[in-house]
Amino acid sequence: MFISLIMKGGVVMVPIILGSIVALAIILERFWTLFRIRLNFQHFSQEIFLFLERGHFQKALERCEKVRHPIADVFKLGILNRTLNRKELEGMLEREGEEQIQYLERYLGALLIIVGVEPMLGFLGTIIGLIKAFMTWEQLGANITVSALAAGIYQAMVTTASGLIVAIPAFIFYHLIVGKIKSHAQEMSYYGNELIDILARTK
Repeated sequence: MFISLIMKGGVVMVPIILGSIVALAIILERFWTLFRIRLNFQHFSQEIFLFLERGHFQKALERCEKVRHPIADVFKLGILNRTLNRKELEGMLEREGEEQIQYLERYLGALLIIVGVEPMLGFLGTIIGLIKAFMTWEQLGANITVSALAAGIYQAMVTTASGLIVAIPAFIFYHLIVGKIKSHAQEMSYYGNELIDILARTK
């Protein structure tokens, strides 16, 4: 039944289905990326700060090497360039943090495009379906039947529903991912500033 509904949706179903596949791939890839870098920010940061306060810079760097999270790269860069003045160090860590966040946001622009385009493709299918139905009505005139109109109406309804079925979950997952990335960005900014304060005291 599912396959027959797709067939009744007509050629517009092709880009709708392709869009759903790409959206699913992006969502799964981004969730997997965020899952792999999960980290207790406070515990990790306090561990690094303790090393720094004791002057164990090499141990702090080694600990950063073992952590697969953008904040570890930011900390590592800060420690390696701890001799810079505060303003230069702040600028360097800010740029690094922005690059790390851009990595976490990779492909989200494409996902947002799919969220916007899928309903429009559904509406396009609706218009095409209604045009088919009215053309059939025009050709058959007084002899028109519901079954003769069914193909066009089916296409109109199936494509609209399909576009929304893809777009709504993708929209929800997009905002869930963005929210998680914003949380990471806020934590990185907060602990990055703390790192700068500690490095300034340990010079």
